[in-house]
Amino acid sequence: MIIRNFFSHLSTVCGHRNLVMIHCFKAGIPLRGLTHDLSKFSPSEFIAGVKYFQGDRSPNEREREVNGYSKAWMHHKGRNRHHFEYWTDYSTKTGTLDPVKMPDEYLFEMFCDRVSASKIYNKEKYTDSCPLEYFLRIKKKRAIEKSTARKLEFLLRMLAEKGEDETFRFIRQQVRKNKLRKKSKKRRNI
Repeated sequence: MIIRNFFSHLSTVCGHRNLVMIHCFKAGIPLRGLTHDLSKFSPSEFIAGVKYFQGDRSPNEREREVNGYSKAWMHHKGRNRHHFEYWTDYSTKTGTLDPVKMPDEYLFEMFCDRVSASKIYNKEKYTDSCPLEYFLRIKKKRAIEKSTARKLEFLLRMLAEKGEDETFRFIRQQVRKNKLRKKSKKRRNI
């Protein structure tokens, strides 16, 4: 079982990374695709992935059920900026840990990640509505900054209604606009 889980988990992680990479290239953020989820190959994440592998959902979910928390997930979210959970900090107003706005570059990678994960876990049952349905199902249970949640939901709805080609075209346009803004800002600061 361990050997089968090892190769099954490795196949799932590599398949997911490859899909994210393809999606990130389509979105105009190739570097994000090339560096996506490299921490999944670290011992703290990979060993747990093998131990709790099921094939139809994240091993982190099973680890959480067994232990009450997922040590692999805590390691992962602390190293990967495409997870909204990474974007939390103590509020200067309340003193509590609150979500903060994600930069668009990581938001777009998160979109690619969610689409890819839906494809991997849903296999032949996947439709362009699956990522949106998952997001809506867990939306009230997650602490995600409001404008980040709105942007992600907008992209997921666009995917469900207009498909991948139009959604990735829209994201590429946003990436270009963001790059132009950064260049313009740099020139003003010189």
